[in-house]
Amino acid sequence: MNTGDLFVRDSEGFYWYRGRSDELIKVGGIWVAPAEIEHCLITHADVVECAVVGYEEEGLTLSRAHVVLRAGVAGSEELARALQDHARTQLSPHKYPRDVRFVAELPKTPSGKIDRLALRAELEAVA
Repeated sequence: MNTGDLFVRDSEGFYWYRGRSDELIKVGGIWVAPAEIEHCLITHADVVECAVVGYEEEGLTLSRAHVVLRAGVAGSEELARALQDHARTQLSPHKYPRDVRFVAELPKTPSGKIDRLALRAELEAVA
């Protein structure tokens, strides 16, 4: 049975979840798992929660991070660049989010999972 879940196996034989195949974003001709970017961003001290989705700009697909910050931290262009730099140091160069948006909360499904369809619908409504 194919679940659509993506995993990698490390040198010690442990499996690590990398997202779902139906959520992959093709950035610059290379497939990127949003979950990998999210796992990286969540390690930043100011990030509580985040979700990454693809968006179109001038015919290119890019990744956008929607980020919930910890209490008392204000979103700014400087912090957005710091999060991008954080991702660049942890991930392959093509994987860092090209756009960072700060939000008060992420949309959730009734089961409590991040509602990526709602995030994509917001992107389409803005475009």
